[in-house]
Amino acid sequence: MQADARATVGHAPLSGAAGESIAIICGGGSFPGAVADAVLRSGRRPVMFAVKGWAEPSVVDRYPHHWLSIGQVSEFFRLVRAEGCREVLLIGTIFRPPLSQIRLDWHAIRLLPRLIHLFRGGDDRLLAGLARVAEERGLRIVGVKDVALDIIVSEGVLGRHRPSPRDQADTAHALALLAALGPFDVGQAAIVADHHVLAVEAAEGTDNMLARVAELRGQGRVTTPQRVGVLVKAPKPAQDRRLDLPAIGLQTVSNAARAGLAGVAVAAGNTIIADAAEAVAAADRAGLFIVGVPEGRA
Repeated sequence: MQADARATVGHAPLSGAAGESIAIICGGGSFPGAVADAVLRSGRRPVMFAVKGWAEPSVVDRYPHHWLSIGQVSEFFRLVRAEGCREVLLIGTIFRPPLSQIRLDWHAIRLLPRLIHLFRGGDDRLLAGLARVAEERGLRIVGVKDVALDIIVSEGVLGRHRPSPRDQADTAHALALLAALGPFDVGQAAIVADHHVLAVEAAEGTDNMLARVAELRGQGRVTTPQRVGVLVKAPKPAQDRRLDLPAIGLQTVSNAARAGLAGVAVAAGNTIIADAAEAVAAADRAGLFIVGVPEGRA
């Protein structure tokens, strides 16, 4: 694993023209706001399409926005056209509701057999299927790397603290584990301490996984010393990199510290960092490292 104290996030946007609008479908958390901020810095106009029950008003309200319920497919396509958006980006935490709780409009009803088929699988299958629906209607699905490269973690160390050889070995172990689990569409994160797998992310999400490890440590079920163990996040090997990239932020760092870990390692070039300055400063104060590593080696 190479460590470079000068490591940064990326720089230039890769998609769209200055002033052009882009539709951002917003799930929960702070990441939609971080992406919108980066899009605005690139000279483009973000339009937030906030999903009711998921998106947070404090994040969405800072930008031109529309609130939509799950199942309002016709209204979404109408508003996208009215806003002049040709590109769509999906970002934020999502919780898949039961189909029985979705109120479908006529467009969604026509898609119902297809939606039922998509719901019978993991998140990658569902998101990729929804992306195809949008593309069939003339929209272009883009990823964060296409429009907001300055919030993508590059290779190397962010902050003052560097991973030890033990941390590097734990990172390599976790990356191998995530690569092996990828075909099962499970999760994008794992925690390994001294070659012991403490947790693998599933439906609970990263923050709840970290809270679980903190609770296990409090119960004496995790016996490794404080500041041993690494949270590792990486995309699934075969997933569409435009959709659902792993992400970290200030909350991730705070929860990793509570879980007694040594640091956070993420896939360089394929991980979003929100509030980067605040997250790195918090890691420095807590004695944690943040490092971007190549997915294929350590």
